[in-house]
Amino acid sequence: MPLIGIAKMAAESPVLENKRRVTYLELPAKSFIGACSGKRQIFDWTVNPYRGCEYGCRYCYARYTHEFMELSADDFETRIFAKQWDAAQFRLELRRLAPGDTVAFGTATDCYQPAERRFGLMRRMLEEMHGAVEELVIGITTKSDLVARDVDLLGALARRNDVRVNVTITTHDPALARKLEPFAPSPALRLAAMAKLTAAGVSAGVGVSPVLPLITDTEASLEAVAQAAKAAGARTFWAQPLFLKDSARKVFLPWLEREFPALSTKYAAWYSREAYLKEPYVGWLKERVDRVRQRHGFDERGGHYRPPDWLGPAQMRLFG
Repeated sequence: MPLIGIAKMAAESPVLENKRRVTYLELPAKSFIGACSGKRQIFDWTVNPYRGCEYGCRYCYARYTHEFMELSADDFETRIFAKQWDAAQFRLELRRLAPGDTVAFGTATDCYQPAERRFGLMRRMLEEMHGAVEELVIGITTKSDLVARDVDLLGALARRNDVRVNVTITTHDPALARKLEPFAPSPALRLAAMAKLTAAGVSAGVGVSPVLPLITDTEASLEAVAQAAKAAGARTFWAQPLFLKDSARKVFLPWLEREFPALSTKYAAWYSREAYLKEPYVGWLKERVDRVRQRHGFDERGGHYRPPDWLGPAQMRLFG
């Protein structure tokens, strides 16, 4: 059958650059800001400047999005599509946002992955938002230390909006992190970036997501992440257990068989019919995370926040 829709667009996308293991392509963008809908709606709007992510996280749920383009789960981390930038179109879409709306960046792919150094789409979007939006809840989720590059814009946006940077740290163990997220910045680099953001008055928190049963769900593992997050100035701390869509399961379970063979049978049984774990595990994990959070005085999700008054333009330049 001939390709149609986004699959056809992907097949016709021009190659912008070939790296050792990754190819960058440019994808025409009908829109940059997508409206959320459905029963599991958490945000009003989502923004993903890129399709695909080269971090290679073994558990990544978003691998299925490449299937819409008739590409494989492995292609997700080697064929990265940058949306064709159109500043005028983005400004037009910003007008749809209303005070109080929640706008989430990086819900499907990391908006600060290495492609951002090459294309700068996230930086361009923040520049367009600066001075153009107010009273929004802006959330950014990333594993990248590159987010600290934009501390100037994030600090400025936070004066008129509720800006929250969520740094994902699944484990504080660098060796395990390298196995789980082979091409992502180390936990130490992510924490250093968070410290720079919080020093500049930007609200940041840590998400232990996903938590891997019998691997990273011990109280000691969660405590190590929480302690490091607190030292870096995090305001929030939260966690959620691993869930495995079909495309993620095809990558994760073979990895588990190699790295944790004693657990492979258990995981295969747990995720044989459902992508999500259920009770009693979910409640048990929540109680454990709540204890860790309370010991360190974290909020779960955070609330409305503004940078401290002392952080004016002159101070902001120090962190630029």
